[in-house]
Amino acid sequence: MRWNVIATSACLWTLAIQAQAATIIHAGRLIDGKSAEPRSQVSIVIEDGKIKKVEAGYMKPQEGDTVINLMEYTVLPGLMDMHTHLMSQHSKETYTEKFFMEQADYALRSTVYARMTLMAGFTTVRDLGDNGVNSIALRKAIEKGWVPGPRIFTSGKSLATTGGHADPTNALRGDYRRDAGPLEGVINGVDDARKAVRQRYKDGADLIKLTATGGILSLAASGQNPQFSDEELKAVVATARDYNMTVAVHAHGTEGIKRAVLAGVDSIEHGTFMTDEVIELMKQKGTYWVPTNMAGEWVAEKAKEPGYLPEIVRPKAAAIGPVIRTTFAKAQAAGVKIAFGTDSGVSPHGANAREFELMVAGGMSPMKAIQSATLEASKLLRIDDRLGTIEVDKIADIVAVKGDPLENIRVLQSMAFVMKDGVVAKSP
Repeated sequence: MRWNVIATSACLWTLAIQAQAATIIHAGRLIDGKSAEPRSQVSIVIEDGKIKKVEAGYMKPQEGDTVINLMEYTVLPGLMDMHTHLMSQHSKETYTEKFFMEQADYALRSTVYARMTLMAGFTTVRDLGDNGVNSIALRKAIEKGWVPGPRIFTSGKSLATTGGHADPTNALRGDYRRDAGPLEGVINGVDDARKAVRQRYKDGADLIKLTATGGILSLAASGQNPQFSDEELKAVVATARDYNMTVAVHAHGTEGIKRAVLAGVDSIEHGTFMTDEVIELMKQKGTYWVPTNMAGEWVAEKAKEPGYLPEIVRPKAAAIGPVIRTTFAKAQAAGVKIAFGTDSGVSPHGANAREFELMVAGGMSPMKAIQSATLEASKLLRIDDRLGTIEVDKIADIVAVKGDPLENIRVLQSMAFVMKDGVVAKSP
């Protein structure tokens, strides 16, 4: 009996040691997402997927601890992309593949794009518009550990008006060009607006995405015209608030941006023809801007390639794409709140960090650009209490690159280390 007591005590002691075991990251340089300056030689202690300590110097491990040596690297919070489309990646077949691909085909392909995004250092994304179910299923699969990928906050199907940017029946032949409704994300009037938001909630979406103006890549003539009335926008925002959902708004043209901001939306996506008046209005309202410079760059380049884009799309891409650079330089200098976003799925997945380079080229400091993808993005998602910075009690989403991104922002395009929820997904 005494032997059993001793044996049991030994087992409990072993379990206690295992429970106390931690992962310690020795960071040569730390950009924590919040501080104005980086720190050198820092230890980050992680237990049960959360950050327990952030201390100066290289801590000595206790028995059972795991040490990750990143002394030659710059360590940062997991990056966040506030505008992705993980279901697809634009190609010459984009406008026809929906006639040949099953839902399962989209779902399986999206797992590839999700993994590419995670390996690029983006541990959290917003997915802003799919076929209504794909990103929701992908989010569940990642949460269950079935496939690797970033933490997803999804809008499900984007909301549009009849013939608007996200109307899935645009340009189809007559027998396919049905009168789509709220179930498919197409609204006309206040009642439709309320129903469409409630349908997204029913589908399992986390937030609402609507297309307040025409779009570049949609099969419709205008890329700038306003497409929602003031009453419809207010109905969407009010209903979304009832369900504790934020509202992200695709908008290129000035009038559509202005209407959306006045309606109280949370973020403007693209914002290409933003005026000084709109900039001041966004600052007053605290509206976030997600610029997506990469999308503008990509469509402008593809517009030069004969036969790549449909002819109804090509002139819009050539005219609208390049404008975003000028708008970005003006709006960021004016102090609009900016959250990082790429529109990946238009541009290739996994290349998300190219956006940092374009932001810095537009006059933003490297530190501000990094914070747009960490602290500011977490505030837009309303998760800054648990993500976005490397601080005690936050979730251990941590990445690292070789070199100093404050000296050369391009090093963020070569991600060496990725940890999500305290689990290493990629290491040097």
